[in-house]
Amino acid sequence: MNSNLYAGCCGAYCRTCKPFLDRACKGCKIGFDTGERNINNAKCKIKLCCFRDKNLDTCADCTEIETCNILGEWYSKDGNKYRKYKEAVYYIRKNGYENFFEIADKWKNAYGKYQ
Repeated sequence: MNSNLYAGCCGAYCRTCKPFLDRACKGCKIGFDTGERNINNAKCKIKLCCFRDKNLDTCADCTEIETCNILGEWYSKDGNKYRKYKEAVYYIRKNGYENFFEIADKWKNAYGKYQ
């Protein structure tokens, strides 16, 4: 399985996310990649734009990241997790998926620290 499936379009990291581990969440892309789940039924605007419409792994791969209204609205919400998801997308953009996964696999949540 493509390990990039565990990186949510918005920057959340599924493999260390408690709801994902508890099987309360199927993840951002798992099942949509195989057709097991219908992507057109997804409610997440980020997932629809990134994964369905642009066929990207995450928003880190998008050339419109700086001007995207969907992401801008998501990242401007109150809460530390939105800031951390944004940080993850920009980390991937700068350092690549392999470096991101090396760090993210040590987290206890869908986000964490980079040291």
